[in-house]
Amino acid sequence: MRRRSSASSKVATARSRKAKVVKAVRDSSSSIASQETEVARLNRELDEAREQQAATADVLKAISRSTFDLKAVLDTLVQSAAAVCQALNATIYLRDEDVALIGAHFGPLGGLPIGTRHALNTSWVSGHAILEARTVHVADLSKSDEYPEGKELARRFGHRATLTVPLLRDEKAIGGICVRRREARPFTGKQIELVKNFAAQAVIAIENARLLNELRQSLEQQSATSEVLQVISSSPGELKPVFQAMLENAVRVCGAKFGVLYLSEGNGFRAVAMHDVPPAFAEFREREPVFVPPPGAGLDQLTKTKQVVHITDYSALPPQARAFG
Repeated sequence: MRRRSSASSKVATARSRKAKVVKAVRDSSSSIASQETEVARLNRELDEAREQQAATADVLKAISRSTFDLKAVLDTLVQSAAAVCQALNATIYLRDEDVALIGAHFGPLGGLPIGTRHALNTSWVSGHAILEARTVHVADLSKSDEYPEGKELARRFGHRATLTVPLLRDEKAIGGICVRRREARPFTGKQIELVKNFAAQAVIAIENARLLNELRQSLEQQSATSEVLQVISSSPGELKPVFQAMLENAVRVCGAKFGVLYLSEGNGFRAVAMHDVPPAFAEFREREPVFVPPPGAGLDQLTKTKQVVHITDYSALPPQARAFG
């Protein structure tokens, strides 16, 4: 009996040792697999971090090298946004009152050209984000009933996950960056933060361009005033060269195609200077140097109101009023 008990004990001990060895091997294999998984995750995060740093560096380089080229900066921003978000495409919309126009685009999107205008409303993702000045993130636009226009666009252009971050200036949206994925895979928190950073860089570039344009306009105006004063000082008692200089500078400063300077004479007006006017118009004015503008014409409105008259669409005037200023 003692021999049998001793043998059974040895068997039990051997089995226990074997179980411990198997468990140790399994634990070791599991640990190795876990370590390999962790290494793979860290490698992916490192690759993503490098890609994000490279994209940010590209944007900063574009801004520093293209201080006077807003288009170059916006083009770099959309390209970088699409890259770091692993997106199908990226678009920057710029707000123009109640519409948004495409200011830059990267990737396929049905061939919509730069400058394409889209009425702002809450039935499409970017319209909603711009109007409410907040980030809008839709994991699968093809299944969203909240954005009917956006859902139709997704059906036409083949995207699903959609993110728009507004371009904020003084807490108001002046546009937005939209990134889209073909698959229904939400954007990560890191990717959203990167797009927000790109949006901030876009606002800086747009503001710099605006200030530069204002400076240029101010310098042009000062230059124009200086030229007119020089003509006045060099032509005492002669009005024609003064009128011509004033008109030419006004056309240039306003970015106009041509211009005419009129003086009131009796009940009508006389053209005393013309600059780059079409030949047919010049002949018409020569045949009828003094004229009374018909009702509705710009000069008629000027006579009645004694105020600046700004006509944004001349073709909207009555036909008989279009040739009389």
